[in-house]
Amino acid sequence: MPEKSNGPQSDSTMPLELLRTPPPKERADAARNRAAVLDAAARLFAEHGVQHVSMDQVAAAAGVGKGTLFRRFGDKSGLAAALLDARERALQEAILSGPPPLGPGAAPADRIEAFLDAYLDHLLACLDLVRMSETAVPGARYRIGSYRFWHHHLTILLAGTPDPQHTAHTLLAGLAADHIAALLPELGEQRLREGARRLARTVGPGAPAT
Repeated sequence: MPEKSNGPQSDSTMPLELLRTPPPKERADAARNRAAVLDAAARLFAEHGVQHVSMDQVAAAAGVGKGTLFRRFGDKSGLAAALLDARERALQEAILSGPPPLGPGAAPADRIEAFLDAYLDHLLACLDLVRMSETAVPGARYRIGSYRFWHHHLTILLAGTPDPQHTAHTLLAGLAADHIAALLPELGEQRLREGARRLARTVGPGAPAT
């Protein structure tokens, strides 16, 4: 299996770079509206909580029509995903070209554990936003471009295990925002981290054959 700059990758897999959606080209007025909406949403979400702010309130605070808001972001999950974009791109860049073990140059098992830790850092820093982006409509989590990126990254690192694609989904299932939000008060952050690492060691590269 050839090595590439983003880690082990088979000839049939899509490069991780291709899974990142490039920022759309915008007219100046569209860019201003987008910035106004995101600024308003960030302010309202911080003041009142993501669950308690409606799309109508965001449109009013941004000074744009509801039609403009819905055409651009689709629904509240799309708005939350847009607010998360910069954070997610930073994590993706660290995976693609940052220092090991999160970036290239470390063993797959070490990179998987580094990813789980880094993703939990990201998730816990903006849990309500991630939760909204994943749950506002049924199946939203699996349609988000960032989920496809995380899944593809893990699938590459799991090469040689019995079913890399399924195992990648299994590892990510434990990082679903709704799941983490429900367990965090009971288990605490450290137990969640340890549990994610333990699962990775059980099913990942170098795990004992069953």
